[in-house]
Amino acid sequence: MRFTIEQRHLTDDAGRPIVTPHTATFHTFEADDADAAVRLFIRDDGGELLGDVRQFPGLEAMATVRKIGGVYTLQASPTSQSPTRP
Repeated sequence: MRFTIEQRHLTDDAGRPIVTPHTATFHTFEADDADAAVRLFIRDDGGELLGDVRQFPGLEAMATVRKIGGVYTLQASPTSQSPTRP
């Protein structure tokens, strides 16, 4: 299944909260479920999961991640049930 992951930064490189609206970035991952999609993103991005991946009804999940560039949240939602086409 294909998932879209929305990434929103919460802190800057110095660890200070971002006070102005920060543009979200979107990424697509193929995974069995939303939890797996979030974990694939974290692995590929070199981040560290803070706490647990929280799963919600409708194949959605959220997580908070830390890395050298700051802290950010991820929200995974299903994009499509059809496989990615070349």
